[in-house]
Amino acid sequence: MYDDEDLAEIRESREEWESETLDPALERHGERQERFATVSNQAVERLYTPEDVADLDYDEDLGFPGEEPYTRGVYPTMHRGRTWTMRQFAGFGTAEETNERFHYLVEEGQTGLSTAFDMPSLMGIDSDDPMALGEVGKEGVAVDTLADVEVLFDGIDLDEVSTSFTINPSAPVVYAMYIALADQQGVPREELRGTLQNDMLKEFIAQKEWVVPPEPSLKLVTDVVEFCAEETPRIHPISISGYHIREAGSTAAQELAFTLADGFAYVEDAVDRGLDVDEFAPQLSFFFNSHNSFFEEVAKFRAARRIYARVMDDWYGAEADASKKLKFHTQTAGQSLTAQQPLNNVVRTTVQAMAAVLGGTQSLHTNSYDEALALPSEQAVRVALRTQQILAEESGIADIVDPMGGSFAVESLTDEVEETVMNYLETIREKGDGSMRDGVLRGIEEGYFQREIQESAYEYQRRVDDGEETVVGVNQYDIGEDTSPDLLHVDEERAREVQLARLERVKEERDDKAVAAALDALRDAAEADENTMPTVVDAVKAYATMGEIMAVYESVYGSYQESITVA
Repeated sequence: MYDDEDLAEIRESREEWESETLDPALERHGERQERFATVSNQAVERLYTPEDVADLDYDEDLGFPGEEPYTRGVYPTMHRGRTWTMRQFAGFGTAEETNERFHYLVEEGQTGLSTAFDMPSLMGIDSDDPMALGEVGKEGVAVDTLADVEVLFDGIDLDEVSTSFTINPSAPVVYAMYIALADQQGVPREELRGTLQNDMLKEFIAQKEWVVPPEPSLKLVTDVVEFCAEETPRIHPISISGYHIREAGSTAAQELAFTLADGFAYVEDAVDRGLDVDEFAPQLSFFFNSHNSFFEEVAKFRAARRIYARVMDDWYGAEADASKKLKFHTQTAGQSLTAQQPLNNVVRTTVQAMAAVLGGTQSLHTNSYDEALALPSEQAVRVALRTQQILAEESGIADIVDPMGGSFAVESLTDEVEETVMNYLETIREKGDGSMRDGVLRGIEEGYFQREIQESAYEYQRRVDDGEETVVGVNQYDIGEDTSPDLLHVDEERAREVQLARLERVKEERDDKAVAAALDALRDAAEADENTMPTVVDAVKAYATMGEIMAVYESVYGSYQESITVA
């Protein structure tokens, strides 16, 4: 964007500034620290100038919003047209309690529902399983059968809400339950809106929730992608998630690289299934973390769009614009929340939310200030939602499309993130002999991703322990007082009693022969390597339980135990 003569003049002016203005100031006052770096330990320069973006080609690297390479946004008007979807995570105790929270959030102005599940549901076991003892309704809502989902969405019209489901191994079952409920309500399947996380590759890399091994897990994800394209075109079948990769301790570039690698692996698997990339790719969505290093996060989101557009075009031959637009949900960084002085988390969350908005997110969850201590209280959830509303309605940051575009610092950081991410992607692709799908599976088997994340997590914690990284209220500015707020109390015993009573009632009242037939049909479909989703929908309509359905998958595909050693 600058010619050689301009750059030479800027270089000369900078040298003059350094000698006449900067050096005397450094001699008198110095700087706060010897080295400045992001949370990811990426060095940050003192000053950025046009020299740092000398190779930037505006048309090729930036363009305009709504046009390739989408660096400046996937829509021409971005948040001037409509603000991002404000989606607060909810789910605890019984379906009745979570339904009450859903209604509260809608009344407070929330524009999308986001469902958290308890650990037994996440792992595909029923509430009456001995392994579920002590976990029912503890960190999310318990869902065993369609009857629970009927209560969960009681009084909520499915054609008027967008619903997100944060669930992975048992995502096909929850998806089937939502479809079955829509059929009950008479809502056409094509009108359903929402997102399934359904990102199993991420589970093996970071979050560690699985039932069957990686390869059949990938097969089940593609079953959902194929069924979704045919039956529920407004539901995103996968939320390809970097959030948990970042929470496990990765850097920003690792989060983006490993997430995109997973996404491209899903694309390859679907194409191998015989699906046209332009039929399913527009439904894919992504889920990123927004951490404390403001400019690094903005750069990460902008680089994500540019990389995705180019790779979908160059590697996978996508032709439709919608197939090359990376759309994403963002959640503020849970890992950054502190139990000490928890009200400080309101500020952290605000900074992270601003980075997400300025980075061009499509939807946003802001963490509640008390989440380092317990499930969020009603007051804390309200503050988290109001944070988004103030940003949208009062701050003005949603009024300009890509206001960070053209910043020497942000554009330079965007290029740095892109270069690092592309190096990771090529490494993973080489592991698969040119296949990203096989490279990701091999990387999981070898422990490649786990080691990379572990090393980054260790390095960050070392910097915190040594005081190189400041965490306000923890290793700096500690006041030594108990600052815990009033916390949400979930009556775990009551939740378990309610859940077990409903599950027992369903089992007594259902047609056992119909359940057995539906489960047999599911087993036949799995063994024949067919798409299992139609039979899962039939099974949940017969009130087969989550555990019964997942047990069929496990009987066909086997179980999985991680065997790699992470050094």
